[in-house]
Amino acid sequence: MTSRTGIRAGITGGIGTGKTTVCSIFHEVFGIPVYYADEWARRLVTEDKLLATEIIKLLGEQAYLPDGAYNRPYVASVVFDYPEKLASLNALVHPAVEKHSMNWHREHIAAGALYTLKEAALLVESGAWKHLDFLIVVTAPETLRIERVMQRDHISKAQVRARMRNQLPEVEKIEKAQAIIQNDGIRDLMAQVTDIHKQIIALSQKK
Repeated sequence: MTSRTGIRAGITGGIGTGKTTVCSIFHEVFGIPVYYADEWARRLVTEDKLLATEIIKLLGEQAYLPDGAYNRPYVASVVFDYPEKLASLNALVHPAVEKHSMNWHREHIAAGALYTLKEAALLVESGAWKHLDFLIVVTAPETLRIERVMQRDHISKAQVRARMRNQLPEVEKIEKAQAIIQNDGIRDLMAQVTDIHKQIIALSQKK
């Protein structure tokens, strides 16, 4: 990749690690545009008509309400007990998000962004990390992660642990990362982000 096309960095991490907090530093302090993949996925299932058509083929007309809105409760009920259906749905949504995020990246680089940052919980699981130039993984102690999610989502410790079990082990994400941020409440978060920002800038200058 040349500097003209810009560096495409990504950031991921398990539930409760504080990815959003880290992204806010990149954006607010250094002005780096952040693409929130999960938020865009929720929009694209409605806004991307080709994707909507494919979802209807997979899950039926009930996947959308009469007004065109995505019928999330119905879709959740369909895929909950059928992992193969969920996998098929993800196989439609993830490529659509990747295509959209690449166009978004090009637009921001053309507008003068130093680089862009794509945030997604499933960057590694979906394989989207392979399309990035630089991967950041945010980590935190499990006890702290559980506390954060319990407070944020008002759920029990058992419910948080159940969500954690559905995510890829942290070590498998770290193996693919170029940088690690330890958001443990002890190490200086700003210093870590600043160091990684400098690394990415240096990488962009070499391309």
